[in-house]
Amino acid sequence: MIEETDLDLQNERPEEKRDQGFTLIEIMAVVVIMGMLMATLAVGIAGQIDKANVTNAKGQISRIDQALQFYKLDNKRFPNTDQGLDALVSQPTAAPVPKNYDPAGYIKPEALMDPWDEPFQYRQPGEHNPYTYDIWSYGPDGVEGGEDDITNWASASDG
Repeated sequence: MIEETDLDLQNERPEEKRDQGFTLIEIMAVVVIMGMLMATLAVGIAGQIDKANVTNAKGQISRIDQALQFYKLDNKRFPNTDQGLDALVSQPTAAPVPKNYDPAGYIKPEALMDPWDEPFQYRQPGEHNPYTYDIWSYGPDGVEGGEDDITNWASASDG
């Protein structure tokens, strides 16, 4: 004797069986949509990382500025351009040799590198700050000049 449920299974149409899973086209559509969402997020995150690096570089210039002020308090002058920012890490041996140099130095060596792993630039006396010094980073493009340089002086676009 054949039961009624067995007959129902045999009489089932192929399109009714298909409702049990996803088709390849449906899965591909979901993957494409997820890919587009990830690409949109990646672009937004990259922009935020660039902004964070610029903010970080400005903060580092401020810390270098503070270290230079402490150097001057101890030694009555800023390091000259030839001595450079390395004078904040280890005592210069080139003239003018500082007489009251702090043996611990004034800043850690890694603080003299910008967020793009390039050294900060230093000039004393400064071209933009003739009574003190200029400190700058070439910014994300690593090339002097342009809108992306980060400096310790005000530019025309800052006004």
